Amino acid sequence: MSEVTAPAMARPATARRSEPEAVRADEAVSPSANLASTAGSTWLIADQMDRERMLDMDRLVAPVRQKSFVVIALALLICGPWLGWWTIAPLAVAAIFFRIADGSAERLSRPEYLLFGAWAASELMICMAVALTGGPKSPAMAWFAIPIVTLSARFPARGVLLGVAVTVAMMLAVALGVDAQAVIDKPPLLIMPLSLTIAVAILSTALMQSDVIHRSEAVIDPLTGMLNRNSLKDRTFELAHQSERTGQPVGLIVGDLDHFKDVNDSYGHATGDAVLQDIAYVLRKQLRAFDLAYRIGGEEFLVLLPGANLEQSAAMAERLRRGVEADTVGGGLRVTMSFGVSASHSDSAFDYETVCARADSALYEAKRRGRNRVCGGPVALAVPAHV
Repeated sequence: MSEVTAPAMARPATARRSEPEAVRADEAVSPSANLASTAGSTWLIADQMDRERMLDMDRLVAPVRQKSFVVIALALLICGPWLGWWTIAPLAVAAIFFRIADGSAERLSRPEYLLFGAWAASELMICMAVALTGGPKSPAMAWFAIPIVTLSARFPARGVLLGVAVTVAMMLAVALGVDAQAVIDKPPLLIMPLSLTIAVAILSTALMQSDVIHRSEAVIDPLTGMLNRNSLKDRTFELAHQSERTGQPVGLIVGDLDHFKDVNDSYGHATGDAVLQDIAYVLRKQLRAFDLAYRIGGEEFLVLLPGANLEQSAAMAERLRRGVEADTVGGGLRVTMSFGVSASHSDSAFDYETVCARADSALYEAKRRGRNRVCGGPVALAVPAHV
């Protein structure tokens, strides 16, 4: 029997977004699986795609930030005879905050709070250094502008606005609180670093928005908003190094809509596109915050599961299968998906080509055995026989 049935009542595909009735597999996926699979929007982050971009940019910014810390540390050491050697302490504290944030961010459902907190802590350390080296007369006043660059690299405009507001408040507090008379007598002491900070925020935000547009065109599927095949290479390269370093496995799921050609033939390509958009939503809402879902062509999707072994990956694939089966898409249609699962071993580095080839073979097996099932893991035996 075809997996596509006509809707009993016409309604938009977004009208019902209920959780599938299947037993949730959170605990089977990872110790952190109690996290929301697709955490909702916050004041700092508009949606899950912004959150994924933020984490991606944070990984890119981290090594550059370390180099900037080295430059600042050298400057403080050289200026030690004039400013005091203790000035290196706030920088060390800021580095510790960022190290904690970098190590924990991808395990949280809303990592933007931790990353913004670490960023604010770095500004606070600068504030302390300025206060102890002369307030508005301190040569370190200009340093408030440095973290603004990394702020624009990670957060959208709303996050930049909040960060600039926090920075301006700190600059006003330290300048007026330490030596208000100096600011009254010579306003440029405060005006110049304030204008520098705001100008850096404007310029870096404009440059980053241009980069986001070009990156999105290159790595984002325009129909579903998912990552596309072009973005796989860098991520799999990172996972290979990460798994080699940590010894953790990486799971991989390949999913394909069953009889999708029937949808296009029976209802038209516009409905087919709506089905793909809704399927992308259904898949994303089941995943953890740090799992990445890709549309790799046509009606085929791929999911990477850092830290998940074969059994855990199969449990997640079964959850995805049930989620698709339980929901309606494309204005009321019911469709099903078949899934193939594989995972790297915990004692070896993640080899994308090998793991993906095994998942592809498992997907073909799921299709051969009647579709609407998971193959490649122990859950395959528990899938209902009807299709």
